[in-house]
Amino acid sequence: MTTSLASCALSLLLLLSLQYHSQASDTLTANQQLSENQKLISQDGNFALGFFQPAALVEGSNDKWYIGIWYNKIPTQTIVWVANRGKSVSDPVSSNLIISGDGNLVLLANHSKSPIWSTNIKKNIANSSTKVVLHNSGNLIVTHDSTNSTVLWQSFDDFTDTWLPGSKLSRNKKTGVIKRMVSWKDRGDPAPGLFSIQLDPDGSPQYILLWNSSIVYWATGNWSGNAYTGVPELSPTNMYPNSGYTFQFVDHHVETYFMYTVKNDAQTFTRAILDVSGLFQTLVWTNASQAWTTFFTQPKAKCSVYGVCGENSKCTENDASSCSCLKGFTEKYPENWKLDDHTAGCRRNVPLKCGNNSSMKTKQDRFYVINSVKLPDDAQKIDAANVRACELTCLKNCSCIAYSYNGTCWFWYNHLMNLQDNIGGSTYSISIRLDASELPNSGTKKWWVTIFIIGGLIVLCFGAAILYFTHRKQRYINGLNHNDGSLINFKYRDLQFLTSNFSERLGAGSFGSVFKGVLPDATIVAVKKLEGFHQGEKQFRAEVSTIGKIHHINLIRLHGFCSKGPMRLLVYEYMPSGSLDKHLFGSSTTTLSWKIRYQIATGIAKGLAYLHEECRDCIMHCDIKPQNILLDASFVPKVADFGLAKLLGRDFSRVLTSMRGTIGYLAPEWISGEAITTKADVFSYGMMLFEIISGKRIWNIQRQAWEHFFLWWLRGSFLKEKCIHCLALS
Repeated sequence: MTTSLASCALSLLLLLSLQYHSQASDTLTANQQLSENQKLISQDGNFALGFFQPAALVEGSNDKWYIGIWYNKIPTQTIVWVANRGKSVSDPVSSNLIISGDGNLVLLANHSKSPIWSTNIKKNIANSSTKVVLHNSGNLIVTHDSTNSTVLWQSFDDFTDTWLPGSKLSRNKKTGVIKRMVSWKDRGDPAPGLFSIQLDPDGSPQYILLWNSSIVYWATGNWSGNAYTGVPELSPTNMYPNSGYTFQFVDHHVETYFMYTVKNDAQTFTRAILDVSGLFQTLVWTNASQAWTTFFTQPKAKCSVYGVCGENSKCTENDASSCSCLKGFTEKYPENWKLDDHTAGCRRNVPLKCGNNSSMKTKQDRFYVINSVKLPDDAQKIDAANVRACELTCLKNCSCIAYSYNGTCWFWYNHLMNLQDNIGGSTYSISIRLDASELPNSGTKKWWVTIFIIGGLIVLCFGAAILYFTHRKQRYINGLNHNDGSLINFKYRDLQFLTSNFSERLGAGSFGSVFKGVLPDATIVAVKKLEGFHQGEKQFRAEVSTIGKIHHINLIRLHGFCSKGPMRLLVYEYMPSGSLDKHLFGSSTTTLSWKIRYQIATGIAKGLAYLHEECRDCIMHCDIKPQNILLDASFVPKVADFGLAKLLGRDFSRVLTSMRGTIGYLAPEWISGEAITTKADVFSYGMMLFEIISGKRIWNIQRQAWEHFFLWWLRGSFLKEKCIHCLALS
């Protein structure tokens, strides 16, 4: 009996579910309305329109609802369009989306007859002939005929922060109207934010990124006929023929626009967004990792985004957290900072005394000095004879919150914007004005106590220096030189000393920056600071141990490593001839002979063959390119950065992973989300082989018939698998 009741209940639930889905439609007519949990769903099921709440809403904001479009088939909430961006509704039950009497699509809230959002169609069309359709492209269209050919309004013309395939970010030459994307205010608020992207209003064929609609902080460069001069990697010739994407730039007498599309047979979700951090990004949904993967980002340097850290903060490039509040300030909205949104900046902990500074009972405001910085924007020049005069003049002005003196006195009023750590070794410093309580040790010691302490410190430092320099050489030789060839576990302060505090930068690779160092026995090494690695220390040490046991003449040798807190560093052998790309495309005066090129090509092949088939664990490189091929004094090639990609177990023939690598060398599998094997390295090797032979960048090589034949031959079912190993045995 119980089983029978359960079976009936299950059947009833299934029937109700089928009935609900059967009622899902892509069309809203004049006699219908959308409210509560009702949705429009495109015919292919990829997009849905309805009421939603942003996933990152601040706690306690459960009364904020919006009408929007999102991806219907992926688990991660991804909103691509919002109607009522600047004005939420408090209750989706008492709110509805309908077609009004004048043919407009409107949003009514709390049973009100006055809409809080409307399509604002100027033509007065009878609502009985008007309908709204959600297309498979994610475009919401208002039309008034049965064929849907007459478009009265469409969401593709009403950009928010997302650029979908098929939509046009345009400039109308007749009306002067410029379509632009505007970021969200923050990750929980779709209201228009500080950042926008649009075609240059001056008429040049380039897109610009702006802060507050006024300050340009990045531009694509003009369209050259094939690509944007500042973004060559996005030209049609640099994308693979089977990548699934096409690009089109149109400039005629009516309008100018750029558009990208996804081929019908490419089962890929892709979108371009203007993030709340001011970064313009292209993302692809990867089924393997069930996450959005960043395919393209501009600008490359996060600190170059104007106002990315907000006011009264400092931006440090390549840090785990680029933004930090200045001393004496705290995050204005801490919850936003946890979501990597720092644009609201920081607020002062203690107000300045300012006008009370003349009182004997009140301690005068003090200054906190920050050295080696790129000075903030909006500085005002003031006449001052010296640094002391500059400081006193600032103290007398209640609006002055900071000063800098480098022969000229500069003031900042009310707020500081775009203060940056200068990695290049700037000599500029800035003095930040704080309440005296923020610097409790300033001016509180009597002069004789200060002299006594300073004198004692000098004596102690002098004695410590003698001991330090006496034992330093022996300590480093005993502690760092391993004669048995085992990996050295360096301390971070040791690497700071060996690299002169990371002062001589050799370059930047796929995984971080590289600095020159010298061991106590005069051995020159290359120290790589890893960036974007988040493994635990145990996992990191296990992977480094595996890499350290790999020895081959064509693989870079690992001397040791450092793991301290979030910092991960690797110490490699130094290659005096630098990377291959400098000799192929750079300013090197050395011309590579055909004999050397052949030696380099076969050496790389031998190194890859060893990684793929002769190691205990099969290792895929995942980023083969000339920058990752280093040359010794005899131009013997050595593959660098191997083992930093995902290690494959010997029992597995392939692995699904998220996309990485460099445009121009990526195998099509990365784009399509297919299984990734060692063949991806072979493809990248083939692209690099073109460059070794021709001496030209891969995207500049003419696509002639013999190149297509070689690509087909290289990727052939038999020769693709054997190409590397044929070269390795030659």
